[in-house]
Parts: sequence; structure tokens; C-alpha cells
Amino acid sequence: MPRPSRISDRCGAGTRTVVRWSWTAVQAALSAVVGHSREVGELRDIRSAASARRVAARSVPAELVLEARPAAARAARHWVMRTVADAGVHGSSNQVIELLAGEIVANAVVHGPLDGEIRVQVVVLDDEVRVSVSDESTARPSVQRALPTDSAGRGMVLVAALSTAWGVEQRGPLGKTVWFSVGPDAD
Repeated sequence: MPRPSRISDRCGAGTRTVVRWSWTAVQAALSAVVGHSREVGELRDIRSAASARRVAARSVPAELVLEARPAAARAARHWVMRTVADAGVHGSSNQVIELLAGEIVANAVVHGPLDGEIRVQVVVLDDEVRVSVSDESTARPSVQRALPTDSAGRGMVLVAALSTAWGVEQRGPLGKTVWFSVGPDAD
């Protein structure tokens, strides 16, 4: 790929580097991003590159298994954020998904058996991202209206308010799965 020419210039407080790209270099760089050589100016091709990468990254659901410890919510949030970003979902949707996943995992830690197993699964589809959290407790979460002075009880309110849909599925006598879905931001 052609490289830009660099011009160093001494100015009052130090040295600045000016990068100049030739028109041929710009066309070659765009060609490398888009995957073919077309005339410069077809911004649709640049915008669709992220969509193409997202479609390719969506083929396999990802799963994380954690021990029910206080640090599990933080670990799950970071893992979900990276997994969703790697699939091409960015912006506010990524942040909402990270927040809601952390809330559901925190519920599993607080209300599930001590040192139990928590499974977090992420599936990225064309029109939604679905996160499922399975634990070994049969207690179903509920949306509570916490008072402003309460120190807890807002997690499921956030899930109900910010997700497109959410629900609880019983996994027999030994557990449940709480899930939510959020639509990804448009590219």
C-alpha cells in the first residue's frame, strides 16, 4: 500500500509533522478498506464495511462461565462489551448491553447459591443482541420500585426500561435463565 509523504517542519515550540496523501494513495487506502478498487467518493462502501464484518462475526454464540462471586458482574460486563464490540455493535447499544448484563449477573450472584455457576451467553443477530444469564437458583427476578433512599432494587427496572424485550425461563428444578435483547445501533 502506498505510504504518505511526511514533511517535518520546525516551528516555534518544536517540530510538527505534516502528513500528505497523494490522490493515488487515498484511492489505494480506500481500495484496501472496501476490498476492491472503485472511484473515491462512494461512501456507501465505507459504511457497509462495518456491516459486512458484523455479519461475518455473528455466526457463533459466545459463552462465559463464572463462579458466583462479587467480581463476576464486573468480569461479565467487560467480556460482554468486548464480545459485542468484536461483532460490530458499538455506540450506545454496546453500553446499554454492558450495563444490563452486569445487572443480571449481579442479581445471579446476590440471589443465587454461594459459589454456584453462572453462564453468560451472547448472541448477535442482524436486528438484535440477546444476552442470557443462567444460574442455579429458581428464584425469579421481579421489577421492583425502589425508593430513592434504597441501596438496591433497581437492576430489573433498568432491564425492563432499556431492553427491547426480556424474560425468565426455568431450567428444571435447578436453575433459571434470565435474558434480554437490545437492538444494535445503525452503522
